[in-house]
Amino acid sequence: MSEECTHDCSSCSANCASRDPASLLAAPRPDTHIGRVIAVVSGKGGVGKSMVTGMLSVLSQRAGYKTAVLDADVTGPSVPRMFGLKEHAQGNDTTIYPVVTKTGIKTMSLNLLLEEESTPVVWRGPVIAGAVKQFWTDVAWGDNDVMFIDMPPGTGDVPLTVFQSIPVDGIVIVTTPQELVSMIVEKAVNMAGMMNIPVLGMVENMAYVECPDCGKHIPLFGESHAKETAEKHGLPLLGSLPVNGKLAAACDAGLIELFDGPWLDGALQAVLRGLPK
Repeated sequence: MSEECTHDCSSCSANCASRDPASLLAAPRPDTHIGRVIAVVSGKGGVGKSMVTGMLSVLSQRAGYKTAVLDADVTGPSVPRMFGLKEHAQGNDTTIYPVVTKTGIKTMSLNLLLEEESTPVVWRGPVIAGAVKQFWTDVAWGDNDVMFIDMPPGTGDVPLTVFQSIPVDGIVIVTTPQELVSMIVEKAVNMAGMMNIPVLGMVENMAYVECPDCGKHIPLFGESHAKETAEKHGLPLLGSLPVNGKLAAACDAGLIELFDGPWLDGALQAVLRGLPK
């Protein structure tokens, strides 16, 4: 134990002998039962992590699995807009009830609790992390086969809180084609290792543009380095998403549940592997 130890493990990432990893897990409500929790992460913002979270949840629900989404990106929540959710989450002194999408996906996001979705969340890190933890402990999630957590970028307070407080079963890393991303992926992989959480694989976003005339794949950002980055870390490349105007428009219009495309079929198989059908 460090001489500077505050004896508050919830705010510390040190791996000391006195720490019991299981003791940090926060208990959800007694009526909450979730088969598998998957965090969708990225080392930086703007790579399409929220879109991948939304698409995976839609595919999971289509496959017949009861699915939930916890939006942990408190300062930049995208989930309500993608699903076209306008109503506010309801609750009482002890319970928050998730908002259900058109196809039955249970969701919770800070924007579902604000009067105006454009209201900025000007909170310090520990307060934001505490709110995310409450989304796990105080929301009446009920029975779900899979929960996807849309994580904020980076390796700060919120990711640390999620990985220590919530029993995350696996991580999907979202990346883009640029070579710079290799360093960002390495940070995410190393954090997962520190938290003893398996990385299921990588998803490459903005990998190419498909020519509408001939179908040729055009690498918009140059040659992709996603495959070699995945191999470097011993990870499978679970899928490659194109820059697709129709998909982007569907997300903007709150119609992500209508998207059609095979790009994340491999990622879905990795997420669902081992779950009873």
